[in-house]
Amino acid sequence: MDDFIQAPGSIAGTNEIRLAMLGMVDGNGHPYSWSAMFNGFNREEMSKCPYGAIPEYLEKEPPETLRIKGASVTHIWTDDPEDAVKVSKAALIPNVVQSPKDVIGKVDAVIIATDKGNEHVERCRPFVEAGLPIFVDKPLADNIEDLRVFSNWVRNGAKIMSSSCMRYCKEFMPYRRSVNNLGKLCYASISTCKTWERYGIHAVESIYPIMGPGFISVRNTGSADRNIVHLKHSSGADVNVVAINNMYGAFGVMELLGTAGYVQTALSDTFYSFKAQLEAFIKYLTTGIRPFPFSETEELMKIIIAGIASREQEGREIALDEIKI
Repeated sequence: MDDFIQAPGSIAGTNEIRLAMLGMVDGNGHPYSWSAMFNGFNREEMSKCPYGAIPEYLEKEPPETLRIKGASVTHIWTDDPEDAVKVSKAALIPNVVQSPKDVIGKVDAVIIATDKGNEHVERCRPFVEAGLPIFVDKPLADNIEDLRVFSNWVRNGAKIMSSSCMRYCKEFMPYRRSVNNLGKLCYASISTCKTWERYGIHAVESIYPIMGPGFISVRNTGSADRNIVHLKHSSGADVNVVAINNMYGAFGVMELLGTAGYVQTALSDTFYSFKAQLEAFIKYLTTGIRPFPFSETEELMKIIIAGIASREQEGREIALDEIKI
């Protein structure tokens, strides 16, 4: 097989949206995988990716369905300069820059590919000021002060989109369309590994499109490594979110229980979720229409913030109305 995997279409095509992939933090290999979904990849160089699952799922995709149409990653910057060189070789990115600001004037939009919410305001600020659209990896923010900044930017016209890939999980999609066969939804649960601060949003945003807006309160009776979080929804349903640090084998396991039936399902296709998420961003750039209201992102961030506060306050139930933006 060829060493070079690229879907049909010119990366340098004049009609393509030029993207910058910016930032790389511990435990997160998105610059490798996300860039490959736009550009294609070099098999030999991608095999050196420190996150083994990434080349594994990329290899499964045929070239004709690998790449997202209409855009390419033309510039890369990472916190460790050596990582940028490695990603550029693996994902065929032509330009490595020395500073994130170096991409201003050279790209049409930027992707902030880091998942530490307390860093995102400062990572995004130069591009908001430059008027560039931004996709921000989940969670957008993990504290109220930063959420207020983002909300103010969006109110003033900034094009900022943020989501978990789990919003687009195909295994959960049927239940986003309807859960009527379950009767009245009474209870739901969803699990994740790692921390509430960085991965809790994966679990919460899995459930959110099914239940819709209207979460009332959050209570976290767990610890930093074992977050056991109870959410109350205005529909009357209860949700348990479990985020246990080393529970990698049970990431994205969902249960929905209603008065007339139940369902159990789980994430199995990471590539699909990531690609659908990034395609939604490109569609937003080309149409100007958000794939979902920013108010949903605000509510989701309130849930994450309330979960942190509840844990720090020995499990106090925190109403989302307490979090003012």
